[in-house]
Amino acid sequence: MTFTAQVKVMPLKELLDPQGKAVKGGLDNLGLNSIQDVRIGKNIVLQIEAVDANSAKQIAEEAAKKLLANQVMEMFEVTVS
Repeated sequence: MTFTAQVKVMPLKELLDPQGKAVKGGLDNLGLNSIQDVRIGKNIVLQIEAVDANSAKQIAEEAAKKLLANQVMEMFEVTVS
């Protein structure tokens, strides 16, 4: 079966997010001052051939650990449908 896995990669909360800070500054300049914080990440969609959803999730997590996310600076979350 083919499964769709989404890998959400975000910078760790403890680390500065320069892109997020730049977007936050732009939003402030547009008068959108009620937005308190912006974090910029990646959403990666994988089509995975696997016997079941659990196997597909394991494959996506392995891909995230080995290539898609830098675990020193980023966290990731995998969902499969």
